[in-house]
Amino acid sequence: MNFLKPPADLLQRCSSYLSWNKIPPPVRNIIRTIIYGLVAGFAAVAFQKSINLINAGVWEKLKGTDIVTFAWVSFLVISGTSLLAGILMTKISPDAAGSGIPQLKLAFWKDFGYVPLRAVFVKFFGGILTIGGGASMGREGPTVHIGGALCSNIAGFMGVAKQGRRAATAAGAAAGLAAAFNTPLSSITFVLEEIIEDLNNSRYLVYTLIAAVLATFITHIFLGANPSFEIAQLSTVSYKIYLLVPLIAAAAALAGMLFQRLTLNWRSHIKAKSRFPVWLRPAIGVLATWILGVGVYWWCGSIGVFGLGYHALTDMLNDNMLWYVALALFVAKFFATISAYSWGGCGGIFAPTLFIGAAVAVGITGLLDPLMPMSKDEHIVLAVLGMSACLGAVVRAPITSILIVFEMTHEFKFVPALMIGTVVSQAISRLMAKNNFYTEALLRDGHNLEKIIPPRTLDAWQRLEVGSIANFNPVTISAQELTKEKLTSLLALHPYNYFPVIDDNKCTGLLSRHNACLIIDANDQPRLHPALTLTPEAPITQARDQLITTAEGVLILVNANGQVVGLLTLHDFLRAEMKALEAQKD
Repeated sequence: MNFLKPPADLLQRCSSYLSWNKIPPPVRNIIRTIIYGLVAGFAAVAFQKSINLINAGVWEKLKGTDIVTFAWVSFLVISGTSLLAGILMTKISPDAAGSGIPQLKLAFWKDFGYVPLRAVFVKFFGGILTIGGGASMGREGPTVHIGGALCSNIAGFMGVAKQGRRAATAAGAAAGLAAAFNTPLSSITFVLEEIIEDLNNSRYLVYTLIAAVLATFITHIFLGANPSFEIAQLSTVSYKIYLLVPLIAAAAALAGMLFQRLTLNWRSHIKAKSRFPVWLRPAIGVLATWILGVGVYWWCGSIGVFGLGYHALTDMLNDNMLWYVALALFVAKFFATISAYSWGGCGGIFAPTLFIGAAVAVGITGLLDPLMPMSKDEHIVLAVLGMSACLGAVVRAPITSILIVFEMTHEFKFVPALMIGTVVSQAISRLMAKNNFYTEALLRDGHNLEKIIPPRTLDAWQRLEVGSIANFNPVTISAQELTKEKLTSLLALHPYNYFPVIDDNKCTGLLSRHNACLIIDANDQPRLHPALTLTPEAPITQARDQLITTAEGVLILVNANGQVVGLLTLHDFLRAEMKALEAQKD
């Protein structure tokens, strides 16, 4: 016997032991998450490098050229790339328009994290064409969408069912944002605050943490470990600037809320009224970017209106820009981004809102400087504050708005001002709008997340509208149809104990099954039970109290005109309550 030769079945046995299905599920999840982080990190780096390549090959080379050359070359580039992106989105994946964060959030909750693979392709190449081509939009939202969608599909390749891909989507989203900004901590809080809407959720924390850290390592290897914005080391900052912190934060937050309202209103109007074909709309949207960008370039030589505008933003954050130039860039960037996003461009709002907030702060501090002289370091602190306040107001993720600016600058001295500014910006945001930018965009597209996202606690569930648990297709019978033939058919088809009786679209009462049988068997006269009514907007607690007091256990939902729109039974209520309790345990 040859002891040096392994048994013939050794390889087969080892293969069996090392089989993927033999690995414990927790270990498999960790392995998957490592793959998610690496793949999303590589995708984010490739996306960023591609945009930077176009920017360096076109826009950086156009700097310094005469106005005529700049105007016609920039027009060809920005209109041509947006036209190609529009055709790509229309033919393959219309959902790739916009930032991608609302779409990913909807997929996370509505489709359990499943995102079609074609969305990755279109978002990647459409985003490169749009943003690299000069449209005034950001790459961070698309990177989040690309990372989440890509990892959702990788999970499918690794055997995860469509109903179980939320962890993959959350990990990919965190990895994408971490790689885009080199900000692992804020990417985790953003996913928890914005996409999951639960900062206390520990179920997905491990996945987002591992993926974000790995994606950051990928960024460090290929793009370097430097922060997104290089800012000179600050010296001592006077406490007098804290008198201006609420003012700057309020101004930046107001600019952000105005941006949100105008952008979404214009977007809704274009979707409803525009007669231009969908594939042409992104090219129309960037015309405002081109006109405003050429005007600013002719006036001061800045190309900050085009694309990300990070060079101009870096100048603002280092107090290397005149205040009136910053205000001019604010106006131009503000309307250029509104137009590009509203007309269906493939890009996000992260970078533009950071730019807008910083520009507002630089402009205001420049105007106030003669009255309250400030040092260069103090100008920088207020510019960074404006950036955080504007982003925080629009996205409405307070922890993220503090952490992301801190990580992008690596300067701890900003934190006290950022914390005060966040309180101010969040207060203004909640006073001026019910929802943040992403949720409002989904609502305008007909997606109500309140009906999709399960409540976190039983108390939160009870505060929901009764319409979220009601039946809006009730079985009713007309008052003119209370005949033997109709009632016989009704009882044979439906096992219910009570049926709303409708006359002129209004409920006149409830017909019990017993009384219906009397009409059929003894030709008895219809005797109706009284019907309790309430509106779909009423809280669930009110429905609970009424259901307890009524003997029939049925409530009729009516609109403002008293017309029947739905029905809620005691059984419906109890089933919904048990579902809410189970979700709370999970």
